Amino acid sequence: MTALRFEGSYLGDATRLPPRARMECKICWHVYDPAEGCSVWQVPAGTPFTALPPEWRCPVCDGERNQFMLLDDGEPVPEGADAQARALAPRIEETFRAIAAKDMAGVPVVNDKLGVKAVGFREWQGQALGVLVTPWFMNLVLLPLDSAAEAPVVGTKRLVEFPSGRYEFVQGFDARLGPWEGCSLFSPMFEFPSMVDAVDVAAAVMTALFDPDIREGGAPTAEIRQRREAELAAAEAPAPLAASELPVEATAGASRRALLFGGGAGEP
Repeated sequence: MTALRFEGSYLGDATRLPPRARMECKICWHVYDPAEGCSVWQVPAGTPFTALPPEWRCPVCDGERNQFMLLDDGEPVPEGADAQARALAPRIEETFRAIAAKDMAGVPVVNDKLGVKAVGFREWQGQALGVLVTPWFMNLVLLPLDSAAEAPVVGTKRLVEFPSGRYEFVQGFDARLGPWEGCSLFSPMFEFPSMVDAVDVAAAVMTALFDPDIREGGAPTAEIRQRREAELAAAEAPAPLAASELPVEATAGASRRALLFGGGAGEP
């Protein structure tokens, strides 16, 4: 019998999955939680993912079980600011799914292959920080953890300091979500062939954001973008150097910067 394989951590070895591990469908983002089981398939609470019946499929999209990837190990999340930030993710997703269904339906800039996902949310300087993926944009997002905090006027811009540099955020507001700030990474989203690809890039962005090796002397976002555009223009010039001829450090640095400002990134 072939061992069950899956996307994510543990190198695809299901025998190393903790019994309480929560798994997420990479097609529709349905979460299988062993603590809840699956009412559609009459799987009782307390059933680990590895103990699901062989015929079990995603109860939402009918995808195969090997389309599930590890979400977390199912262990209780410690109380604190990071937990509070992560708890905002479902509300963010619900808000933008509603916008996608109502306000963005049929709009040409929408990539129908993508959905809505809040990725990597954590606390940063008293705010919730993460990457929001939608069918029409990918943004770094900041939301106040204190619901009573006074928000600036919509459209206000400010530079926010991170280990990798300073990034320009624009103040927004939604009646369902409240005040939030966004820093544009990609818009539109047609270069992403699947939601899995978009989420992978979003997760890489959250890692790169805290990488000081990306920093270019503390230059503001707009200036770094201009340098990036100049690099791309130079790359299109006659007889460019092959990647193998470039210094390794320079190539690596450009690749890391591209996670935040490369291919298709919109202006902040």
